Amino acid sequence: MEKCNNGSGRGTLSVVGTGPGAVKQMTLAACEVLEKADVIIGYKTYLELIPAFLEGKEVISSEMMKEVDRCRTALATAETGKNVALVSGGDPGIYAMAGLVYELARESANSCRIEIIPGLAAINSCAARLGAPLMHDFAAISLSDLLTPWDLIEKRLAAAAMADFVTAIYNPRSKRRTDQIVRAREIFLAHRAATTPVGIVTAATRENEKITVTCLADMLESEIGMQSTVIIGNSQTFTWNDLIITPRGYSGKYRL
Repeated sequence: MEKCNNGSGRGTLSVVGTGPGAVKQMTLAACEVLEKADVIIGYKTYLELIPAFLEGKEVISSEMMKEVDRCRTALATAETGKNVALVSGGDPGIYAMAGLVYELARESANSCRIEIIPGLAAINSCAARLGAPLMHDFAAISLSDLLTPWDLIEKRLAAAAMADFVTAIYNPRSKRRTDQIVRAREIFLAHRAATTPVGIVTAATRENEKITVTCLADMLESEIGMQSTVIIGNSQTFTWNDLIITPRGYSGKYRL
C-alpha cells in the first residue's frame, strides 16, 4: 500500500483499484481498504461487482460520465474525517480516477490524506487470457475522444504502428463511436502484415467473458465493444494453440 499524499486532514481517501471484475482478482490490499472504509463511492456498475464489501457501509453510487462529481464527493467526505474508498475498475492510475483526484485536491487545497491502491489493469488480465502478447515493448492507447482530440490519437496510433510496438487499444468502440477502430486498423495495416495476430478480450474474468484470437485483416469481423481490449501484435508476434505470443528475443541469444 502506497501513501501518496500526507495531508493534514483526519480522513483518508483511498483510490482503490478493484481489478477487471472478478473478486478473486482483487489484491489483498484492496480488500483490506474496502473492509475498513466508512464510505464507499463508485460507478454503479463497478460497485455491483463487489456486493460483499458494501454491507454495512455508507455507499454513494453514480452513473457513467460523473467522474468529477464522484471525486469531489470523495474528497469532501474524507476531509470530514471519514475513511473513504473511491472504487476504480482495473488500476486507478491507468485511464482511471487517481489523476483526477490529485488534480481536484490541488485545486481545492484539500487536506485529507490520499493513497492509491493499485489493481490488476485490463491490459494485464487481457494479456494473460491471450497467452503472452506483451513480452516485448508495448504501448497502450485509448480510442475515446471524449477527453483527447482524435487527431492526437491518430498520431499516437501511427507512431506506435510505425515503431513496431505491440499495442493495446482501450475503449475501442461505443454506441456513439464506431469509426475509430476502423481507422486504427487502417493505420496499422499501413505498417504491419495483414496476418499480424490480434487478440480481443471482452469482460475479462467476468461471467460474460469472451476471447477472440484473430488477425489484423479480419479483426473487424469480431464483436468489439466498450468492455473490450484489443491487443495488436508486433512483427514478431505469432499464434500457437489459440494463444498469442510475442518473443522477448531469447532465441537470438540462447539455444532453446
